[in-house]
Order: sequence, then C-alpha cells, then structure tokens
Amino acid sequence: MPDNVLLYQHENGGWSKNIDMAQVLDKSGKAKVVEEGRTARSTIDNGATFTQLNYLAWVYQITRAERFKDSVLRGIDYVLDAQYENGGWPQYYPIREGYYQHITYNDGAMVGVMRLLRDVAQKKQPYIFVDQLRQDRAAAAIQKGLEIILRTQITVNGELTAWCAQHDRETLAPAQARTYELPSISGGESAGLITYLMEIGNPDDRVIRAVESAVEWYERSKITGVALIRKEDTSLEKGYDRVVVKKSEASPLWGRFYDIKTNRPIFVGRDGVIKHSLAEIEYERRVGYSYIGEYGAKVLATFPAWKAKWNGQ
Repeated sequence: MPDNVLLYQHENGGWSKNIDMAQVLDKSGKAKVVEEGRTARSTIDNGATFTQLNYLAWVYQITRAERFKDSVLRGIDYVLDAQYENGGWPQYYPIREGYYQHITYNDGAMVGVMRLLRDVAQKKQPYIFVDQLRQDRAAAAIQKGLEIILRTQITVNGELTAWCAQHDRETLAPAQARTYELPSISGGESAGLITYLMEIGNPDDRVIRAVESAVEWYERSKITGVALIRKEDTSLEKGYDRVVVKKSEASPLWGRFYDIKTNRPIFVGRDGVIKHSLAEIEYERRVGYSYIGEYGAKVLATFPAWKAKWNGQ
C-alpha cells in the first residue's frame, strides 16, 4: 500500500483526488499511472495531497525508508509552491482555469493544508524529520494563510459574519464554483475555518474577534424545529430520499449556503436557480450533495471553553 501511494504521486509532488490507491496494479497499470503522473494536475480537493503526505510521513517514521521521506519532502514543497502570494490556496496547482483557481475553503481543502504545514512548522509528529528551511517556509505560509482567512471573512452591514466556500483570488470577494455553489455565506465550510482559528495558541485580538463574530453568526443562523431524515423509498433510484420534517426537539441545523444580504438559507440545484427548501431541489442533488446539516454543532460546543481560556487575555 505505501508504495502504491508513492506510485500515484505526480512529478510536481502532489496527487489527484478520488483514487483507490490500495488497488493491485499489474506492470501495465503501474506504467500507466507513472505516465499520467507526468502531466496530471495535482489538487488539495477532497483531502488529496495533504492526506497522502500525512500517511507517508508516518510510514517513514516506522520504516525509515528514504523513499518515503523524499516523497514527503517533495509533497511539502508542492503545497508551499502552490500558495498564492496573498496567502490563499487554489484547488488545483498548477492552476486550472475556472472556479478551481479560487481560494478554496470548500470541503476543508485549505484548512487541511494549513494543519499539515502547522505541524511541519512546529516540528510535530510525524514531521520531526523535516529540515529547518522547510519548517521556516511552513511557518511563513501558515501566517500568510491566517491573514487571508481574516481578510476574507464576510462583512454585512458593518458586522463580521462567516465565509464563502471559495473566494476570488484577486478581489477576495465570495465567488461561485459549480452552478449550485453560488456566492454565499457557508454554514458548512465556515465551521472548519472557525475550528482552525480556535486551535491557534495565544490568539491576537483579530483572531478573537473573527471567532466571536462567526460564532454569533452561527447562533443567529441556526434552523430549529426540524430534522433531516433519510426516508426509505424503493421506487426511487437509490432507494431513499432526504427529507426535512418538523421535529420540535431536534438538534439545530444550518444551511450549507445563506444569502449574503438576507441571511436566509438557500438551496440551489444544477439549474443555478435559488430555492428556499430542500424539497424543491432535484432528486439527484438532494441525495448527492449536502445542503443542510449539523455543521455548527461542534463550533458551538467548543466555543465556551475557548472563550473562557482566551477572553480578556
């Protein structure tokens, strides 16, 4: 398995996404993977690259085989090189035209990279073997990344709220990705950003304000009195549906996307048209995408202890 992961690493140091790297490959299959790796675009989407790097770093710690160390160092160089000068990371590097070039918070992409680089900079396991030069570059990168997170927090009527799933790399404005991912405030992706900010030791006033403002947004944006259920239905393609039902004692939910001006949850299918309930979305997207969930639960559960630790420092 570890050598398979090495095989899938591209020449530029990154990996593709959504690949079963545990599959057994014959000689021709291996040759094909190597050939594709010469030109393939690497990505940090869906956990790609930073997940493989973390795995291989642990493999090196156990085996001490130099090929794994070399792979990790090449991968660290890749994610460092992929960072924009302003601190953000695109979904693909080298740059892929389209929404892929936006600063990508979607699915925890940028936060995943920053956590890896934070561990490198702080010489934490499994990255204790990384040299000082890369540690220093990693420290500078996460500082720049923090700055862009703070700069992209969306302000509405003079008040800080949360973040879009992706922001324009030039203007930093909330940006559209796919047709059903419009510029908006994201109840999903913002949770990962707040959690990352709460992990920072000795946060300064800007970080504290960012966290407190975002938590306030989560408090006032929660959806109560309803639950999201899986409704079995053998007449449907996948044998079930996703339905929002009334339930007074249900845990709070949050929309994946909120209208920036009204703060009303929005639901958008492949037609790109804003709707205001999950039921209005086509079946394929309703069961194939996350539009509503308990995204803010961990944020609100973690915040009191964080506030008690850092408030009034």
